[in-house]
Amino acid sequence: MGLRNTLIVMALLLSVSTVPFSGAASLKSHAFFNETGELPCHFPNTQNLSLDELVIFWQDQNKLVLYELFKGQEKPNNVHPKYIGRTSFDQDSWTLRLHNVQIKDTGSYQCFIHHRRSQGLVSIHQMSSDLIVLANFSQPEIRLIANQTEKSNIINLTCSSTQGYPEPQKMYVRLNTKNSTSNYDAVMKKSQNNITELYNVSISVSFPIPPETNVTIFCVLQLEPTEIILSPPYNIEIIKVEGKESEQTEKSSHMTGEPGGLPSMGSHRVGHD
Repeated sequence: MGLRNTLIVMALLLSVSTVPFSGAASLKSHAFFNETGELPCHFPNTQNLSLDELVIFWQDQNKLVLYELFKGQEKPNNVHPKYIGRTSFDQDSWTLRLHNVQIKDTGSYQCFIHHRRSQGLVSIHQMSSDLIVLANFSQPEIRLIANQTEKSNIINLTCSSTQGYPEPQKMYVRLNTKNSTSNYDAVMKKSQNNITELYNVSISVSFPIPPETNVTIFCVLQLEPTEIILSPPYNIEIIKVEGKESEQTEKSSHMTGEPGGLPSMGSHRVGHD
């Protein structure tokens, strides 16, 4: 790019940096952590203009340039270092793809398109979009705290899930028996990585096991009011210590599984006199 063209583009960037984002509703798009997000421009191009006639660029909410296309050629001169090597332009859909998205990339973006005419650059299109970056939590995991005896009917356990975003609403334990379902809430402990901004969450719960019945435990991570993630089922087998009945119960306990065909991912026996 010659000095004159460089000065023109720099002046253009400075001029739009003083203009706030349009008051029109932004298009929202979602992307997953470490994957690719899309920042659309939706340029109708009713005049069938070629890229050689246009100057196209994207800015974030802090007025940092993600990408610039000048007369059909990519120009990294004005691109902020944090975006270099992370973008690609789809000419067919007028969409900028932002690769390896991080939680900190969540925010508002705006594309600008200017037409190069004899009198200079003329703004012909701009569009705002909001990028929301998500990260899937791992499937919750149940761990039994090994401080109980075979004859105790109190079970102590922890539930944990890692590497998710945004922060979940709550975490709790669900206990299923043949005839009932009970939920046990606990204070959710959370930690957030300073670099990735992803969350790890866990709870610790103690509760009694109903006598004379087998139970199945799930750890429930509630992300939204209608969205949850379940742990694999953890089965508690009740053994009655009464001679032959105890022996028969113990044998049948190996067949215990969650109703509906769910496999048993863990088991523990609790004895009752």
